[in-house]
Amino acid sequence: MKKRRLGKNGPQVSAIGLGCMGMSEFYGKSTYEDSRNTILTALESGVDFLDTADMYGNGENEKLLGKVLKEWSGEAFVATKFGIIRKPGAYERKINGKAEYIKQAAEASLKRLEREVIDLYYLHRMDNDTPIEETIGAMADLVKEGKVRYIGISEASVDTIRRAHSVHPLTAVQSEYSLATRHIEKEILPTLRELGIGFVGYSPLSRGLLTGKLNQDLLKQEGDFRRMLPRLQGENLEHNNKVVRKLINIATRKEITPAQLSLAWVLSRGEDIIPIPGTKRIKYLMENIKAVDVEFDAKELEEIETILADGIKGERYTKSGMLGVEE
Repeated sequence: MKKRRLGKNGPQVSAIGLGCMGMSEFYGKSTYEDSRNTILTALESGVDFLDTADMYGNGENEKLLGKVLKEWSGEAFVATKFGIIRKPGAYERKINGKAEYIKQAAEASLKRLEREVIDLYYLHRMDNDTPIEETIGAMADLVKEGKVRYIGISEASVDTIRRAHSVHPLTAVQSEYSLATRHIEKEILPTLRELGIGFVGYSPLSRGLLTGKLNQDLLKQEGDFRRMLPRLQGENLEHNNKVVRKLINIATRKEITPAQLSLAWVLSRGEDIIPIPGTKRIKYLMENIKAVDVEFDAKELEEIETILADGIKGERYTKSGMLGVEE
């Protein structure tokens, strides 16, 4: 597995990480055995960057990782997040970035993960009622106490990133990034490169859209939150699948899968970018890993840009899902 440095002064981690959210919630049913085997196979294959959050399955995802990592004797770099508060089973949420809450959240995550230190701790979403300086100050205290190694924020604007970084150096900023979601390219990525902050891209396959396998029947499975997303509904999904089919033609010519094309494109945007595709199946994990060896020539990249000029239709989240997201 190829390595990439997470930020100017951060650690080296696998060029592709593993998003673990879907193992506990949001993407239909899963089993402990499948999730366990996928996590261990990822680690055995050199994927040492694992991403979770305290709100995934209301803590169950962190517990899953904690239990599985007890079986692993090698290195694992675990990132988790705090700040989103939900009732079990509900999608609506509140955001809390207050100092006193952060310390409670960190202790709870450490307990569930069964670890003495959190490798990378993110503020999951922005709390408009709490100055970012207060939030980052509390996170910096956790670093001083040896409970957190590196800190980051997720879905933040340029202004928030600069203000946060001035309080304590950010190692990473995480936001959604894929062929279908490119809002970070204009201002956020240049700012991160100026400041020496790494970028972690979640949903690099746009929640399955870019695999070419997403249809209304698949979205009907119990517990799949994607059915409510505007981008994946009705005419929007029909239009977006037409765009994806054109991308699939390029993948077919290169003898790779649509997922590998999409991940390789994200990787091609810079050595400071690390995508974290999520999966609970070994088959797709191994497919994703092979994307690190895919390269594009200038003509292929130009063709991809031409296809994307048709545009992806529909918002990536519902109004509730955009709470705390800054663009």
